[in-house]
Amino acid sequence: MDKKIADVALAMMQKNSGDLRRIEHSLKVYAYALQLGVSELLDDQTLEILEATALLHDIGIHVAEKKYGRSSSHYQEVEGPPVAREILTSLAFEPQVVERVCYIISRHHTFTAVDNIDFQLLVEADFLVNSSEDHMSDHQIITFARNIYKSESGLACLRLLFPHLDL
Repeated sequence: MDKKIADVALAMMQKNSGDLRRIEHSLKVYAYALQLGVSELLDDQTLEILEATALLHDIGIHVAEKKYGRSSSHYQEVEGPPVAREILTSLAFEPQVVERVCYIISRHHTFTAVDNIDFQLLVEADFLVNSSEDHMSDHQIITFARNIYKSESGLACLRLLFPHLDL
């Protein structure tokens, strides 16, 4: 983790101060995303986008809860990009990085919107974490793996987490 990404992690923790579950969720998604991104040999900028997105993908939850009384996927996608933009701009990220991170956050629960490897790996990393945190059924995991997973690294991780499943 380089200094800029460490600063993103700290900013995410500050925005989620006191919410251990959400902080730990983002850090776990980050760890899987980094592993997948390095395994898939992403170039430096794409990896930076993936790392920042992983840390900030759910950054709109608290705003959504405050504004709407809930944090459904749609509200996260609406409220997350402005918070992410504020954080990344304050940390002097390149404009194209800011735009790409915000684009992915604005659609990160819309799997049909996946348009590149950075977005794909974010979805896969988030699912690796959600599958255990949400106690997903074997059927849910198999369905998601068959319909959403595309990277060999993501499938390899999923197979190691759930060796009893035919993935």
